[in-house]
Amino acid sequence: MSFVTRLTLESGDRTVLDSVVDDICDAASRKGAELKGPRSHPPTELRVPLQKSVADADAFGNWEYTVYERTVELVGHDDLARSIADWEFPSSVHVSVEVENVRSQGQRPL
Repeated sequence: MSFVTRLTLESGDRTVLDSVVDDICDAASRKGAELKGPRSHPPTELRVPLQKSVADADAFGNWEYTVYERTVELVGHDDLARSIADWEFPSSVHVSVEVENVRSQGQRPL
């Protein structure tokens, strides 16, 4: 059985995000791991209305920011995936990890 570990990284700072993704790709290439990605997703534009006070209906306007997302998949290499998931990422980068169990064509379910 093989495992596919999907890392989804999100950040409002594109340069920091790309730096973290490059570090992951470098670690995977040093270990000889099969790596799919990084895949870039369209940036998400978010707007948050800012009020002058809780009681007033007056607003300052909107606070607007962009969130960038990258997805990387590691096939196999469970130890490498586990060590990457334990890294200390910058506070501006949000990381989510999904692990999928992939069976070969001829294997029976457990």
